Amino acid sequence: MIVREAKQERDYMTQQLLNLLWEGIQEEGQVMVGLRENENHSEPMHAYLDKNADDRMWLIMKKDNRVAKGGESIVQYIGKDHKLFASIAGELVEEEDQSMLDMFWSNAAEAWFDEGIDDPKLHFMRLDLKSAEIWNKNPTFTGALKMSTGSKVDPEDAGDHTLVEFKKRAQ
Repeated sequence: MIVREAKQERDYMTQQLLNLLWEGIQEEGQVMVGLRENENHSEPMHAYLDKNADDRMWLIMKKDNRVAKGGESIVQYIGKDHKLFASIAGELVEEEDQSMLDMFWSNAAEAWFDEGIDDPKLHFMRLDLKSAEIWNKNPTFTGALKMSTGSKVDPEDAGDHTLVEFKKRAQ
């Protein structure tokens, strides 16, 4: 079942799936990031989240990274238990708020930059989210039984699925 956000309030299932997604990314951090405009493959990166901004994520990279020029982007996420999947679309832009970089900076980030947070090769980007499609492989008893016997599984018996549209922030 696909649920489209029609009002400011999200339905319960959609909010639960979003919570699972944000918790997974917060805990694991690893996503695949790619630009929509070219045929370059996506690459693994660490995504950073701010609990006060559920419509954005941040990436720390080098200026010569294949996605550093920004633009329309797709982020893919697979949970460590391979039950939660997400495809996130947004606009990748340079983040100019130094306080955000300071908040996310860590020893793990520093390991990539010879001159630390002041490295001239450092490029800090923000993904302004437009939409996220989320699947949670959580089959019903009937779905699990059908899968185990090779019978046709109805989508509603395979797990939850939602499409979230994020509202554009006022500049």
